[in-house]
Amino acid sequence: MTRHTIQPTPGDHYHFVTGKLAEPAVRRIVHELSQQYGFDYSIGVMPITVAALMTPRWLSGRLQPPAETTHVIVPGFCESGIEELSARLKPLLVVGPRDCREMSELFGGQTEPPALDRYNIQIIAEINHAPRFSFDQILAQALQLRDDGADMIDIGCDPSKRFEDVGQWVGDLVAAGLQVSIDTFDPWEAAKATGAGASLVLSVNSTNRQQACDWGTEVVVIPDTPRDLDSLDQTIEYLARRNVPMRLDPILEPIGAGLADSLVRYADCRRRYPELPMMMGIGNLTELTDVDSAGINLLLLGICEELQIHSVLTTQVINWARTSVRECDMARRLTAHSVAEGVPPKNLSEALVMLRDRRLRPFPPESLTELAQAIKDNNYRIFAQDDQLHLLAAGLHLSDEDPFRLFERLMSENVSDNVDAGHAFYLGYEMAKASIALTLGKQYEQDRALNWGMLTRTEDLHRIKRTSRHRKTST
Repeated sequence: MTRHTIQPTPGDHYHFVTGKLAEPAVRRIVHELSQQYGFDYSIGVMPITVAALMTPRWLSGRLQPPAETTHVIVPGFCESGIEELSARLKPLLVVGPRDCREMSELFGGQTEPPALDRYNIQIIAEINHAPRFSFDQILAQALQLRDDGADMIDIGCDPSKRFEDVGQWVGDLVAAGLQVSIDTFDPWEAAKATGAGASLVLSVNSTNRQQACDWGTEVVVIPDTPRDLDSLDQTIEYLARRNVPMRLDPILEPIGAGLADSLVRYADCRRRYPELPMMMGIGNLTELTDVDSAGINLLLLGICEELQIHSVLTTQVINWARTSVRECDMARRLTAHSVAEGVPPKNLSEALVMLRDRRLRPFPPESLTELAQAIKDNNYRIFAQDDQLHLLAAGLHLSDEDPFRLFERLMSENVSDNVDAGHAFYLGYEMAKASIALTLGKQYEQDRALNWGMLTRTEDLHRIKRTSRHRKTST
């Protein structure tokens, strides 16, 4: 048994063991490695979906490598109890990585992160109730949404009042280089917008499909009511006979109103109309659910990617969904890579891991004690782990779960008298960050920003700068 880098030699035959879920990715990765390193191989797909659930005991009666096998490569999750299995095998047993994408490291290579530059889903970002804003405000929002990843800006009209300037606004937005859609059931507004350059109308059903034939642009077809797919079929047939380009949206419903049934309708619609583009209005879920939007956006775009629904409509009205466009931009890249490569969207990017960190790196408790004993200066080091804040300096190691109590102890026990107002502010700021890290399960590194994924804002090295200034004034 080995966990070290292996060097292929002529005549080597590697038998890679995996589960059903990872099989496509393992086959592709191993084929590329065999071409690079010149070894023969076979793939043993075990009767289990997830390779992480394998154990050496479970494998012992199921492993049947070919006779020419020289090495058996098992997933890294099989480390515990591997010695007994190794003793039963004639070929050399090798414990591979836990993630098949790191397989090249077995042969001394490096795992390159995916580029995530491919995607298939168009993001349509809606500006709700656009007539309630000035044009300059709409233009600023639209340009920002485009910078965040939106491919098309949807101008949401106000159902209570006709948007008299819609044609002028749409024309000016198109002139600014933006691709624009119009969200209205008013045929007059739709006609004015499409005449000024809008390239999509949301939405069309039996109430306005007759007028849609005159707009000369693509439309989004919806049912008259979410559960009335017969009305959807009728509108599709009506528009198809008149050669009106369309994409279909069976309507996503929020939790409590039939979410599961609506997802089934999207799958049914895709099976019934495989040749037609589709759209999903994901804002119906992100805006109407009390939860941060990133996870919902990733899940919904994963469903869209698998069903080949290549456009989504989103909005950023509610505060917890204020970065939905940026989230969708990353989500469409992750899901495109996952579906194309046959791997879960894991270990690809930390951009959407915002609330909690991927992993923590705590120090052993004895290391903090040793560090406190080794420190010779009065600069304070702050650590956050094991539900405690730790404050270290020369001859000082204080810990508490409450930053206020910790600071009180520092002021009462500190003998160096080096905590001026600026230093107190700095320590308070850093201990606040450390306390947040403990609460959420994030990694705290003094003088560095907490990792909020794509929302992270870098920080200056305040402690280092402060120390440098102190040394200059002391010399």
